[in-house]
Amino acid sequence: MRDSLGLTLPDGPYRLLNARVPAAVAARLGPADAQGFVRCDIPVAEGRIRGAVGASTVDLQGAIVLPGFVDCHTHLDKGHIWGRTPNPDGSFMGALDAVRGDRTERWTGEDVAARMDFALRAAYARGTVAIRSHIDTGDHRSESSWAAIAAARERWDGRIAIQPSALTVLDEVETPAYSAIADLVARHSGILGAVTYPMDDLPSRLDRFFDLAGERGLEADFHADETLDPASNTLAQIAEAVLRTGFDKPVLCGHCCALAMLPEAEAERTMDLVARAGLSIVSLPMCNIYLQDRAAGRTPRLRGITLVHELAARGVKVAFASDNTRDPFYAYGDLDMLEVVREATRIAHLDHPVGDWPAAFSRVPAAIMGLEAGLVAEGAPADLVILPGAHGWTELLARPHVDRMVLRAGRSIDTTLPDYRELDPLMAPAAQMETT
Repeated sequence: MRDSLGLTLPDGPYRLLNARVPAAVAARLGPADAQGFVRCDIPVAEGRIRGAVGASTVDLQGAIVLPGFVDCHTHLDKGHIWGRTPNPDGSFMGALDAVRGDRTERWTGEDVAARMDFALRAAYARGTVAIRSHIDTGDHRSESSWAAIAAARERWDGRIAIQPSALTVLDEVETPAYSAIADLVARHSGILGAVTYPMDDLPSRLDRFFDLAGERGLEADFHADETLDPASNTLAQIAEAVLRTGFDKPVLCGHCCALAMLPEAEAERTMDLVARAGLSIVSLPMCNIYLQDRAAGRTPRLRGITLVHELAARGVKVAFASDNTRDPFYAYGDLDMLEVVREATRIAHLDHPVGDWPAAFSRVPAAIMGLEAGLVAEGAPADLVILPGAHGWTELLARPHVDRMVLRAGRSIDTTLPDYRELDPLMAPAAQMETT
């Protein structure tokens, strides 16, 4: 098959010659060069990375090859509503209010399903192989949103692995209503998640949360400390609750912006707790930089990114992800993990040296999600992203690489993106929708 780049992939087994793969995601393929790349050949047969007798060859001439991306923190149910419900001031509270209004007026099962599918088609064309999506959960609309992502999960099986995670508040964790939420999540083989913020009885609420999750064999996923207020350190309380309860399923905490604002000693203590409790952390730099430290007429001073270097140095699994896309929490984004790589590298200084950070967009989130993905290794799926115009990190990150070639099971896929005009029928004002 010939793609627009002029590369021809044979129908049978083949070998990609002269590929450059980041050492952090290249298992035992060879020694790394000064930029952290392994120069190697990649054999492909029967959809996996493995050799075969009589394989044809394709010379990549030093092009960079990445494993398929893993995006472990998104919001497919909110995505692409900006056109009908923008954030009036770009603030966090403005986003909350806007989404609440849109959800109340517009979130039918059909609406959520259509926007999810649009987002997934974009992610697939960019090379993403797995996504975890938070689903707003807690009222009568929850069933239709979970039905929509269940249908998407089935429809996209074999192309994108989808993990749904409930996004809840802990206000009713002691009530039968919250137990019903946990049951809903269990029926859908999902993940139990919650937003945490300072409250006097948070330890007891977390204990109950972990009891409910543990009884159902559910993993946990938190939105923690999405603020620059140093008085917010629920991350430490989550870690303490895991240690106290003995909860033994994976726990992922996202955002954790306030960690960077804590006094040094408290930050060190918190990160030590995170490491002891075995928590994983996902940073969402694009959305956090958009929302945090925003005030009208004032230049932002702070980045809102958590302490990724210090956490990784303690052996904590640290990943980066897309978060929101074209909704009131983030006006931009399109589930392009290569954009996340580019922006996270600049925002969080994931360079000089690059080191293991390339794994934070593939191998590490795959491990967090318990998936076979994110590695260029013997026997791994041949799910690859080829960037023919890039031979080093500055070339890789200097351009958006709309010319990338995406392989799934060793076959080149169509990387045409969905047209935003497809969403036009969903963008009409609510009042107009009521009269049509």
